[in-house]
Amino acid sequence: MNAQSHELSVMEAGDRIDREALEWLVRTQGSPDAATLRQLRAWCDADPRHAAALVRWQQEWSALDALPAAALRQLRAGLAKDQASAEPRARPRGLGWGRGAATLASVCLVAAAGGLGYRHWQQQPVYEQALATGLGQQSEVQLPDGSTLRLDTNTRLDVTFRRQRREVVLPEGQAVFRVQGDAARPFDVLAGPMRITVVGTRFSVRYTPGVPGDAGVRVAVEEGRVRVARAGDDGPDVIELTAGQQVVSDAAGRLGPVAAVPNAGIAPWRDGRVSFDDTPLSQALAEFARYGSTQLVVRDTGVAALRLTGTFDPRRLDNFTRSLPSVLPVQLRERGAVTEIVAAPHPPAHPQ
Repeated sequence: MNAQSHELSVMEAGDRIDREALEWLVRTQGSPDAATLRQLRAWCDADPRHAAALVRWQQEWSALDALPAAALRQLRAGLAKDQASAEPRARPRGLGWGRGAATLASVCLVAAAGGLGYRHWQQQPVYEQALATGLGQQSEVQLPDGSTLRLDTNTRLDVTFRRQRREVVLPEGQAVFRVQGDAARPFDVLAGPMRITVVGTRFSVRYTPGVPGDAGVRVAVEEGRVRVARAGDDGPDVIELTAGQQVVSDAAGRLGPVAAVPNAGIAPWRDGRVSFDDTPLSQALAEFARYGSTQLVVRDTGVAALRLTGTFDPRRLDNFTRSLPSVLPVQLRERGAVTEIVAAPHPPAHPQ
């Protein structure tokens, strides 16, 4: 089965379960007999999603009692019109519907179409998954719609698919998204104050509020087009990025200028690399700490502010440590279990 067929299978199964749950709710109104209750119990035991769907419909049914009198009158009028004009419908297979049950189902569905239950039904997740990687770990996950997520170290994602939209929340970390196109269901990534919306593309999002100097959101596009805006905002700050472009926001969601993706690409960490371009040493060390304990400390603010440019393998911190005195005016001092990076002594001045 290919990815698209699998997606359709998952969505169709969710819709089928919702329909069956509504049918069972209607059948068990009033005083159902013992045989009906046994059948219902068997249906619930067959799949944990069955009972969850039934509970959701019971909550919707209970919400009808809260409708104001005017809404109830409108509902009754719409139902009467619907019943008068309705043509005979095929009886659902496997479940016998009497006339009264069909009327009750129509009440529930008309109320939903009027906005009470339908919106709730549309908002119910059809797929949910929490993803996370630890220090030094990376992971690749394929979603039911065929989209692929590549998570870097120390990253958390919460994935929720609904009937009309797909959403990923990125509380921390960075990931590359390869989104399967579906114009009917946009794909949103919520990272800090920003919302990134796509239909089908490959891009990266970084949100690392715990890294000094890198608390904003970075979005870089490798393929396709993405829309970047502050969450809940459709104002003038909305921008669109195309392949080869990136943008960075600050912690409050103010967008900087659109820039070209650096030569290292949208996510050098996919190849086991971290790249720094005139980056303060303190920020570079914080980036290495996302991949594991460094045992490197800087106490001198002047040393912490030294700027570093280069590409390194975060899994081989020893290489970085050995090369550091050759690229910056520093030296290393062992302090028990940690290594302190200090300023290198100035060479003595030569007499004239």
